[in-house]
Amino acid sequence: MSGDLPGAVLFACNQNSVRSPMASGLMKHFYGRRLFVQSAGVRAGQPDAFAIMIMEELGIDISPHAPINIDELFDTSFDVVISLTPEAHHKALEMTRTMAVECEYWPTFDPSLTEGSRDQVLHSYRQVRDLLSKKIRDRFGGVGAPVV
Repeated sequence: MSGDLPGAVLFACNQNSVRSPMASGLMKHFYGRRLFVQSAGVRAGQPDAFAIMIMEELGIDISPHAPINIDELFDTSFDVVISLTPEAHHKALEMTRTMAVECEYWPTFDPSLTEGSRDQVLHSYRQVRDLLSKKIRDRFGGVGAPVV
């Protein structure tokens, strides 16, 4: 339901290279230009090839994403900040001191920590992608949103 969508959402994690770019890409895919979506990290990491690969499976291209630090955001006028890690949630709560923003914490496993075969690692990334997809659709509504 686009009437219930916030105007701007920030997804935050530790390095802005896996979880938050996937969440941001999914949100943009589902809701298009009906809202502003951005992602950032407590620290800026490096682009993650596995995250790019599993998002491409859905036709979502996050390869142009350049990880940024939350402190480097040009615009901080977000209605909702969704933190995917404890560190990012702490940073989001700090933001509430100076701005009116709703903070949500969605604890999300870091698939880059998965050990094992390539298939096991990719499976872990897919699980995180699919969990984020479900959480986004549950929270913001699935009307018109492709099912992952």
